[in-house]
Formats: sequence, structure tokens, C-alpha cells
Amino acid sequence: MTGSIVFDPLIPWPALAVLAALAGAGILLALWRGLSGWALRGLAALVLLGALAGPAYQIEDRAPLSDIVILLEDHSASQTLADRAQQTEGAAEALATAIEARDNTELRRVRVGDGEGDAGTQLMSALSEVLAEEPRARVAGIIALSDGRVHDVDMAPQLPAPMHLLLSGTSDDWDRRLIVKNAPAFAIIDEPVTLTLRIEDSGASPPDQRSAPLQISVDGAEPDLFTVPIGQDIDLPVMLTHGGRNVIQFTVPTAEGELTDRNNTALIQMNGVRDRLRVLLVSGEPHPGGRTWRNLLKSDSAVDLVHFTILRPPEKQDGVPVDELSLIAFPTRELFLEKINDFDLIIFDRYKRRGILPAIYLDNVSQYVADGGAVLVAAGPDFATADSIYRSPLGPTLPAQPTARVIEDRYTPVVTDLGQRHPVTADLGGPEDWGAWLRQVDVFPRSGNVVMSGIDERPLLILDRVGEGRVALLASDHAWLWSRGYDGGGPQLELLRRLAHWMMKEPELEEEALWADAQGRTMRIIRRTLEEEVGPVTITRPNGESETVTLQQVSPGRYEALYTGPEIGLYRLQEGERHAVIGLGPAAPREFEQTIATGDVLDPILATMRGGVMRLEDGLPSIRSVREGRPAAGRGWIGLTPRGAYETRDVTQTALLPPWLVLFLAAGFILAGWLREGRH
Repeated sequence: MTGSIVFDPLIPWPALAVLAALAGAGILLALWRGLSGWALRGLAALVLLGALAGPAYQIEDRAPLSDIVILLEDHSASQTLADRAQQTEGAAEALATAIEARDNTELRRVRVGDGEGDAGTQLMSALSEVLAEEPRARVAGIIALSDGRVHDVDMAPQLPAPMHLLLSGTSDDWDRRLIVKNAPAFAIIDEPVTLTLRIEDSGASPPDQRSAPLQISVDGAEPDLFTVPIGQDIDLPVMLTHGGRNVIQFTVPTAEGELTDRNNTALIQMNGVRDRLRVLLVSGEPHPGGRTWRNLLKSDSAVDLVHFTILRPPEKQDGVPVDELSLIAFPTRELFLEKINDFDLIIFDRYKRRGILPAIYLDNVSQYVADGGAVLVAAGPDFATADSIYRSPLGPTLPAQPTARVIEDRYTPVVTDLGQRHPVTADLGGPEDWGAWLRQVDVFPRSGNVVMSGIDERPLLILDRVGEGRVALLASDHAWLWSRGYDGGGPQLELLRRLAHWMMKEPELEEEALWADAQGRTMRIIRRTLEEEVGPVTITRPNGESETVTLQQVSPGRYEALYTGPEIGLYRLQEGERHAVIGLGPAAPREFEQTIATGDVLDPILATMRGGVMRLEDGLPSIRSVREGRPAAGRGWIGLTPRGAYETRDVTQTALLPPWLVLFLAAGFILAGWLREGRH
């Protein structure tokens, strides 16, 4: 039960103030004129003003409410290091016992884990949620048991009471981590790209260690070992050797005594791209298909095209002086001897032997293929004659030989069963949507894969690998009919684009490939093959454990499976002789980027209510009651602010100036003042 005086004015307070001013002015006037009853009239005015103010004596029946103390227990991944988990659990139980023993105090224990994905410790978000559920006027204090590595400081709420941080870990903890400060997403093949690394020690690290070993592995291969300084930025040149995804892993071996090795690895996934694709197109004679090849290659901004068309063969004798011709001499020696290795692809379009390219040059082209180059032959009628390029030193490199027959007939190209599984011709559509071709050179395949057929299922497009290089033979010169829309046209540009890029070894067009695409911790494993079936894929996790996954066919030659990794890191995939590596998430999760316990992160928030930071290794602090606004922490103790909250059950009010009393007093003072003034 508590009592207090309250006011419930009958008129607004401004109006009451005006009346009080008028009454005061009248009293001062009476005093100035020397009227003897001014005091009695003043008392009457005071009684009337008091009555208008509506004073009452209010009695409340209050029930006291207990104070609430919030205990935040950090159970994130970084709290599993060393003995932090046991340290935190023991402190939480001891604090819970001490707080619950306090009079009129309740405890709210909140368990804080890792955020979704790689969000880290979401301590402030958890605090905001619990404060939204509790009356802020009853919160007497907040105690956090954590290593202080909080990743959502920007979500900190307005604190209603002092907050204290009790740090886990020890003062002699130290850790070493590897930081990648600069890593581009793309790099040009066979050109160095610079990565910036840094090895950093934090905490009570050994003072005598100034360098550390560094292991570098590309695509899961045997790592190379280097020794690098600690605490300095290191510019490391890296050269990618193949297109597509390149997975580069940097690892610092675990040092004796360091807190964890989870941040000793950095995983970089870079896409290798070609700077420019250099293509040499040699047309044996002008024909409609030559423009098709030129338009295709020139439409790709990444292609540098050198195109020569033989307009005037040596045997042509027309009497025109050489110095008056507008044509240039064919630089055969420069192209086919000195700079042949500068080209990624050589295309012979309806080329035949005319004595322009000596046998030694074509033999050099054959060697160029064996060393890793690519040659595409688009055969015209001359391929079946005695002047065929097949009857040159390049012949043994080609996958088929002509039968000396050229078939002039209408037919529609068809993708073979093998071609349905080959990435060059898969998903191109069906013959029912394609226009007809009108000519095909009859050839007999000697090697390679027939991916398209023509008249009577004769080979039309043959792909082959020779040594380190690749060769393709298109046994027709009528592909251009599709680009002109003849008989409905067809996917000519897409077919020739895929063919050119397969020959230049673009990774997405490899017919035998194993790779994976990652999204979060889930990867889609993809196996492409020309075989009828594939075996299971063996997955090796970052911790060395292995398991197998069975793939399901989703289209001819393409098998897939979904796999969710139980942990973040580098995964190795193997199916038969095919290998692949992929990283799920960052190599070092956010929880392990910085692991040394510290109060610096939360100190600005704690300072708003004068809270404190203490280490659990120094012992559990005692708990005191402090007034609001006073320092809430000191040596060996932390403070809680009693809130004195209550619940009002009943309220009664008694008027201090009832109407009868106001009438009696006011009339009495006015009458007494009148009589006094009348007597004088």
C-alpha cells in the first residue's frame, strides 16, 4: 500500500494559471492601497484555486515484481576450441546458482549458437529477441559468457540495464591464420596473376617464430612447399594451366601450441580463360561457305582470325604482271613454319593441293597437331580427288579417308547415338527441325567418333584426338545452307561454334569430364561420358573420410547427383580415372577467422551502461547491487541494478478539498475580510 497526492484540475492548467495571476494581481493591489483584509481575501483565493486544481489523496495496492537477469551462453563453433566449452558450462551453472539465490530475482538462460550458413556468432540478435519478450523495466542486468568474437554487433539493441562480458579461454592462447587479401575470380591461361597472402599470428604467440612453411596445391595435386615470413604481405605469382575452374589450396601446417588449424587453409577457385583464341582459316577457293566460317569466327570478340583465300592459284596464267596485282603473296613460311604454334586452331576449308603449301609445311601441321594443336577440315568435292589434302603428309592425322566418291543428293544430317552423348552435338535438336544438305563426300572412318551421319548413315562429322591435339573432319561443304535458311535452316552457328571450341579444348565441351557445381554446402556432381554407364563417385571429405554416391542419368551421356557436405572445406571427387576438386563454403569458416578471446568487439556496447569485461580464468566475479547510473563493475565483481518494478492491483482516491469544505472556507475568509475592512 502506497499513498500519494495527485491533481485532477477542473479546468486546463493554463486557464488555472491565468486565474492565479489575476488573483495575485488583486491581492497586490489591495496591499498597495493599504486594505486591511488583503490577507483574508488572499486565503479565499488560494482555497478557490486549490479547489479548481482538484487535489486528491491516492492510495495504490501494489504487488512487487521480481527483477530479471539474462544469461547469454555462447555455444558457437569457436567455443569448442581448447576447454572453452567446459569453462563456459561450469561458469554458467555457478552464476545460475548465485543469481537464483538472490531475493526477488529471476534468471533467463539463453543458448546462442552459430547463425545460418556462415553468419558466425549472433549474440546481439539473440539478445534482441529475448528483450522483446521480457518487460524491459524488470531487466536488472545482462551477463554474456563468450569469447567475445561476436559477428552481429550492428544488431545490438538499446540496453535497459548493465551488461557484462565474462571471457572464456586463457590469456596465453595464440593462433596462426592464413589470409588471402587479393584473389581475382578470373585469370588468363599461361599468364601469371598475382595473389596477395598474409600469415598472421595473434595472441601470445612465440616471439622467436618469424617465418612459417606454406604449402600450395592446384586441383588437389601434390603440394609445393615454401617458407614465407610471418606478419608481411606476400605477393605470390600463380599461373593457370587450363581453362575452367582451377582450385588452388594454400595451407600452413599446424604449429605446436596454436589454438586451431581451421584457419590455416585458404581455398581459391579461379576460372581460367584464354586471352585471345588465334585461328588460321585457309580457304582453298571462294565459295558461299567461306563467308559463313568468317562470320562465325569474327562474331566472337575473343577470336583473332587470320583468313587467307586462294584466289589465284600458281597454275593460272593470265598475263597480268605480278607487281600490278592487288593481292598479296601467301606468307606460307611465316604461317606454317615460324608462327604455327601461335595458333590455337587451323581450319582448311575446301583446300586442295596446288603446290602452294609444300609437303614439309603440311608435315609441320601434322606435328603441330601431335604437340597439342587443332585442325579442322571442311571437305569439299576436291577431298575425293587425287589433289585431296588427305594425300599429303597431313593424311595420317585425319580420322577418315575418302573413297573417291562425291554424292550429290538431298539428305538431312542426323546426330548419331554416340553424338547424342557428345557435348558438341548433344541437345542440338532433331532432323525433323533441320533443313537439307545437298552434297556429301563419302569417307571411310579409321579412328575417332562419328557424331553425325548423312546419306545412308555415312559418316558426316568425325572427331578424333591425335597425340596431344585434336582433329575434326566435316565431310560436306554445305553447312552454310543452314545459315541461309534453306529448307528451314538449322543450328549451323551453334554446331560450328561448339566444334571450334571443342577443338580449342574448352572445358565445358570435354566429352569425358567430372565436375561439380556448389551452392552453399550442397554440390551438384556431374559426370559426362561417351560410355553407356558410369560407376559411383567417391567423395573424400576435408577430414579424410570417404563415401560413394551413385549418379543417375538425366540425359544421354550426362549423369548427376546432389550431395550435401557435412562440413566446410575442400572435397575430392573420383570416378574411375577422372578426378575433380571443389570447395564448399570458405576454407576457414567465419567462426575460426579470429579465435583469440577479446572484449574489444563488445566494449563500446558495454560502456553505454558502464558494464565490465572479465576473464573466467581469473575466477568467477561476485554479484552486487548498484544504483542506476553508477559504475556497474569493479575488481572481482559485477553489478546488477534492482528495478523495483511492481504491479498495481487497486487504486482509491479521496478528495482533499470537498465542495462543502471549499464553500465554508472561501465564504468564511471573504466574510472575515469584508468585516475587517468595514471596521477600519
